[in-house]
This record gives sequence, structure tokens and C-alpha cells, in this order.
Amino acid sequence: MEELDARLREHLQKTLGEPRLELAERPTRLTGGFDTRIFAFRLAGAPPAFAGPLILRLLDAHHDPARALHERATQNALAELGYPAPRVLLASADPTLLGGAFLIMERLAGQPLPKVSLGVMASVVADFQARLHDLDPVAFLRAVTREGLEPKTFTFDAHLAHLADRASRGRLGGLAPGVEWLVRHRPPRPEPRAICHGDFHPYNILMAAGRVTGVLDWPHAIVADPAFDVATTLVILKLVPMEVFGLAAPLRWLANAARPLLVGGYLRRYRRRRPLGRGKLAYYEAAACMKVLVRAGELHGASTGETTAASVLFESAYTERVLRHFRAITGIRPSLPPATPPVA
Repeated sequence: MEELDARLREHLQKTLGEPRLELAERPTRLTGGFDTRIFAFRLAGAPPAFAGPLILRLLDAHHDPARALHERATQNALAELGYPAPRVLLASADPTLLGGAFLIMERLAGQPLPKVSLGVMASVVADFQARLHDLDPVAFLRAVTREGLEPKTFTFDAHLAHLADRASRGRLGGLAPGVEWLVRHRPPRPEPRAICHGDFHPYNILMAAGRVTGVLDWPHAIVADPAFDVATTLVILKLVPMEVFGLAAPLRWLANAARPLLVGGYLRRYRRRRPLGRGKLAYYEAAACMKVLVRAGELHGASTGETTAASVLFESAYTERVLRHFRAITGIRPSLPPATPPVA
């Protein structure tokens, strides 16, 4: 941690042109973040934009470093449009500076929605997802273009191609039939399209004093059929094991029993806000399952024996559940390689 402190301070002194800048509060690791490291910190002697509570989001080595720039463009474009995404103040794709590509952003007040209120989860998730889908996707794409990104990288076609590339590079041949099914059955390009988060779930929503203060975690954002976003949320609400959320055993039992009510309430509430065709949801649920399976395969191939949030989430019982769901939709059962034995 001391090395990170020194590298962060030195980088900010140089980048911001403030040689007297110091860390008023050293970076403190926060829980959350399945495949990134997240730290809270404060600065002294910094320019006004950097004077408040800050977050450092440090990407793990397996990520494409350019993801940091993608997230910066996405979040700042959404903030411009009035959506409660945290503004990114600084981002770098250079992994040598802090040990990984990174973003520094404003720290928003609040706690994850499930820690604040279980009773309003369905309505809050539906309302803020529908609010995202109501934004102007053309204005969003114009904004990310000004940041130097190609609009074509924000398409569902690009998302599918990225999954196929990751499966190929990870030697996940058992997923190939499933990827091919997704390509063959891809629905026509929808009109109108919407800005889609790609991982919209209760733990990515912050609340304080009875209101939503922020929506987090934007690396998967694209402009696509809003059914893609809704289906991704459905897969999370239906299949993610409650153990991942750190609930005590009695609460896990209660939460599992309440899943159908949560899923049904979320869908009803969303449909009151926006029309949602039934025909495409199954296809996009299959696509959401494939994203999970590609990540699980990558983790299987890089097992280190270290217990992380990602390794807990993608344990065998969860991936088996996702495999079954994909097969129920497509009739195809893709397969994953056995996990690599942990490094001694």
C-alpha cells in the first residue's frame, strides 16, 4: 500500500502541476468490485475539482487497459446528460503508473441499494434503468466521440465480437457452439435504440437519504436494444447466488424465496415506464449467460488459489446454473474446461 500511496501522490503532483499536493487520506480499499480494486482517498493542496472525496478504480492485469478510457468517456457523457454516473476526473491506460490502468473519479455519497432498503429494490432498479433508456443515444455517442472513441465500439455487434475473441484467446472451444448460436439468431438492429448499462443490478445503485445518488460500474455500456439491458438484469436477479452479496444464512433463505417476487415486480414496473417486447428477452438472456460463461472460463484458466469476489461469484454451482439456463433457451449445452490447479 505504501508503494501505491507514493506512486499515486507523485503521479498527481506531476499531472496536476501541484508539487505540494499530498494525500490528506491515504487510499483505503473498499469492498465491492468483482474484478477491479477500489480505493477511497482525499487530497490536500489539490485543484478544486480534486478537493472532495475521491475514488481510485484500479483495473486488474487481465483487462484491456483501454477499458479505463472507455469508462471515462461513458461516465462523463452520462453525467453531461444528467444521469447520476460518477464524473471521472482523470484516467490512464498506462499500467506502469500505478500497477494497472486506472480511473480517478468523484466519490458519491450513499450505500448499495440492498443495504439501504430491500423493499424498494424492484421499483428503484426498474425506474433508473428505464430513465437510462429514455436518454438520447445520439447525444451520448456524440459525447464519447469527442473523447476519441469510435461509436462502433458501443454496438451489440462489437459486444458479440468481443465475447467471441475472448473465448478464442482463452481457448474456450467448448463455448464456440453457443457463440455461433448467438451470431446466427441475432435479432435485427432495433429502432429506436437505447443506452444500455450491461450490468444493471441493485449493488451498482447507491442510495442515501431515500434517494438514488449514483449508478456505478460502466465498462459494459453499449447502445443497443433496451431488451439487452433488461435481459442482463433478469439473469443477475434470477441466477446470482445470494452468498455473493454477503447476506447471513437466514437472510439468504429469505432472499431466495423472494426472488420470483423481485423479478416479477421489476418487470412489471419497467413495463409501466417503457414498452418491452417479449420475443427478444430470451435471446438476450442467452447473450448475458454467454458473458458469464466466458468470464468463468477465463477464471478457470488462470486459477491462482486466491479467493476473490470474482472467484466466489463464478464458482461451479453458479456457472452450472448459467449453463442450464443457456441450454433451456437455446437447446445447446456449451462446456467449460476444468479449472487450472491452484499455484502452490
